[in-house]
Amino acid sequence: MSVSPLPLETRLAELRELVEARLAVYARLGPDSPSRLTESMAYSLMAGGKRMRPALVLLACEACGGEPEAALPAACAIEMIHTYSLIHDDLPAMDNDDFRRGRPTNHKQFGEATAILAGDGLLTLAFEVLARHVQPPALAAACVVDLASAAGPLGMVGGQEADLEGEGRFDSETGGGASRIATVEQLEWIHKRKTGRLLCSALTMGGRIAGATPEILRRLQIYGESVGLAFQIADDLLDVTGDPSRMGKAVRKDADAQKMTYPALLGEAESRRRAEGLIHRACDAISELGARSRHLVDLAHYIIERDH
Repeated sequence: MSVSPLPLETRLAELRELVEARLAVYARLGPDSPSRLTESMAYSLMAGGKRMRPALVLLACEACGGEPEAALPAACAIEMIHTYSLIHDDLPAMDNDDFRRGRPTNHKQFGEATAILAGDGLLTLAFEVLARHVQPPALAAACVVDLASAAGPLGMVGGQEADLEGEGRFDSETGGGASRIATVEQLEWIHKRKTGRLLCSALTMGGRIAGATPEILRRLQIYGESVGLAFQIADDLLDVTGDPSRMGKAVRKDADAQKMTYPALLGEAESRRRAEGLIHRACDAISELGARSRHLVDLAHYIIERDH
């Protein structure tokens, strides 16, 4: 198939509409799910946002010659995983945030217990969607492995735990709080798992569904790793320079919590240079895909140019 000639912003809006329409279908759980739990899950899942991870699934599928609609279940599954992680990250025991995307966080709206269960519900629903709706079954199983590995103890969850340990959260006898992260290598090791692995799985699931070769999947993984780190650097910079009204949440929380970030270790200018180098690496990795990779290239550059 040919890649859409639309500019990136317009194409992303199209893909976002596709994803949100399908998410709305999956969020209708029926009478057997407690209504408050269903409402809590939908409250966060349907709260909008950039839908960056599902867009990467669909754009990777398109870049590899597939039909993006075939990858919609995988795109929705990864957004469910991302949303569950945000619900849990916002809890008082984690980042203790009161607002997300300009609205009260899930636990502020529904209470901590229901928020925890809503996150659990989205986590498990993600794998049900993959298993039921990606075809053939062998492809569904491969996507399940991709996403589970990226989201679990060797990926996002493990990265979150390492991040907490790096903050000194468990030094109860000495008061804790101060970051133990002292080098860029330590910080990258955390964020390759906390952010990068999930972005990589978006690329590899989209590629698998399009029938990509092992070599192309490897290149998509390099793209995902590089974009994932650049995305984290951009987030760290936005926490320093961002506008709360654009971001929909508080800024400068990392500095207030003595959390180690790229700007704290490297300064703003060097952090931006490092992000630009990662984007160059990402785009070089997928150059073999030619014109079909245009939207992925544009998206990589958008990640470090965004203001929210």
